[in-house]
Amino acid sequence: MEIESKFLESNQHVGLKIGSVRRLVGITQQELAERLKVTKQAISKLEQTENVDDERLSKVAMALGVSVEGLKNFNTENVLYYTNNFYENCGVSATNGGVIGTGKIETVNAFPEHMMKLFEELIKMEREKFREATSDKKRGTKK
Repeated sequence: MEIESKFLESNQHVGLKIGSVRRLVGITQQELAERLKVTKQAISKLEQTENVDDERLSKVAMALGVSVEGLKNFNTENVLYYTNNFYENCGVSATNGGVIGTGKIETVNAFPEHMMKLFEELIKMEREKFREATSDKKRGTKK
């Protein structure tokens, strides 16, 4: 049960959501700090804070270019789900970069390359967290 509670807590952890969205948007802690006129250390601390007041959250959301509700409701599982479904259902081929229809290749709007790299990094981090949690459970230890 320790694994389940760890993941449920992270779903409510606003600081973790801020960090995930920041990486998906493609900016560093330093860049976000500059936008908010604070230090990089303040952003690092913010991303470790479980609860963030609405006024501060509003400023962060604006700096990231997302809505407050989008930031509050951010969920890595939903991002993974919709991304997987997008690629499975859009007909994009890895070989042609477009949709093959009636002999023509049509242009498809795809994620910019830097966004894909950030998304892949996020997936890698989430997999590592899961491995650590399951490893801890098997050993009977808690983090």
